[in-house]
Amino acid sequence: MLLDMNVLSKIYPNSAGIDIGSEKIYVSVENQSVRNFRTFTSCYKELSAYLKECSITHVAMEAMGVYWITLYDVLEADGFEVTLVNPADSKNLPGRKTDVQDCQWIQQLFSYGLLRKSFVPEDIVRKLRVYTRMREDKLQMASSHVQHMQKALTLMNIRLPEVLSQTHSASGMAMIQAILEGERNPEKLLACCTTSLIKNKGKDILLALEGNYKEEYLFELQQAYDGYMFYIDQVSKCDIETGKVLQDYNNSSNKDYKDGHPVKPIRHNKPNIDQLHQLLLGIHGANPTTLPGLTDYSLMRLTAELGNNIKQWPSIKNFVSWLGLAPGKHQSGKMNKRSKKKPLTRAGQIFKQAAQSILLSKQPGLGAFARRLKAKKGSGIAIKATARKLAELYYRIFDKGMDYVEQGVKRYQEKLKEQQIIFLQKKANELNLQLIEN
Repeated sequence: MLLDMNVLSKIYPNSAGIDIGSEKIYVSVENQSVRNFRTFTSCYKELSAYLKECSITHVAMEAMGVYWITLYDVLEADGFEVTLVNPADSKNLPGRKTDVQDCQWIQQLFSYGLLRKSFVPEDIVRKLRVYTRMREDKLQMASSHVQHMQKALTLMNIRLPEVLSQTHSASGMAMIQAILEGERNPEKLLACCTTSLIKNKGKDILLALEGNYKEEYLFELQQAYDGYMFYIDQVSKCDIETGKVLQDYNNSSNKDYKDGHPVKPIRHNKPNIDQLHQLLLGIHGANPTTLPGLTDYSLMRLTAELGNNIKQWPSIKNFVSWLGLAPGKHQSGKMNKRSKKKPLTRAGQIFKQAAQSILLSKQPGLGAFARRLKAKKGSGIAIKATARKLAELYYRIFDKGMDYVEQGVKRYQEKLKEQQIIFLQKKANELNLQLIEN
């Protein structure tokens, strides 16, 4: 039933393969019958005891949703060398797909060293990851309630979304709160705004505040407002826990690291964490926020996804490929075929978000590169290529100790011109022509 691999030598002779499901897990140990265990914590401990009886030292399991996490923690705590593998790397032969055969196949491939180990960060990074990902989820839920508030305001013909850049800005929320407390006078509602907003948009805001205050629309606005404030409070609680983890992480790293670069402002969703910049610099011993598009908020999220040990990826190519930012390649003979694109990791998505902001920026040289590529191949390819360049620079800061210096758009254009001249000179030599400079 299984492939004959007698010609290969075993790398992990005392190994086990585990196939994980929502209700049962199947365990294969060489020369033993496949056993199954239920997915309760006590059953996981029973499984660990069984593996010790069989003198198992290495365990391989597939990364299935979130089911693997608790089992991974239990086995790791009991001293096993646990390897998490990508299910795409351990596909069984067609027509032989059962849970029993899956765990046997995983065990056999792993014992011969034919499965790659997936990246699993250390425990404190996994803990930080939980809080930062939860924070992102709460922000996404809060944004849906912002849309509900905008809908309720539009139903009342209160045109704040048209005159304010953000309905949930400080001025916008102050006016909404006053409306919900019973205020209807446009002049008094306008007084809730900042001085600069009153000066620049005061007349338009007064016109926007003349609405149709029907009871059912006010109720809808109240519901949306309460939902938004609830999730904002949840975000604040996530920030408190994130700050504690960052403090613990900083204590075990380069907490005395100093940096002379100015701190970049965080425009949206700024975490309420004291000394966030210095905590992050202490964790990494470097300052990646000197790169265009990256702020302390970006670095906090990247820290939760990548940790502070870039050496876990042997090279830049490995790092970019893991992020999902490397261009796909599927060649057979003279044919270049289309291949299924590797999905982006969360860290890769963070780099793409930074690349989107770079695309709109007029100052960094990377912005000029992104706009030039966008004109040729479209925004999707331009953003991915810029994200890849940004990820490569991020890797070099930690691997080579590189200090990034922004040279600006002018220097990029000069470098591009030099490359074009070299190319033209080469072509002229091939055609036996001569370039004449005007």
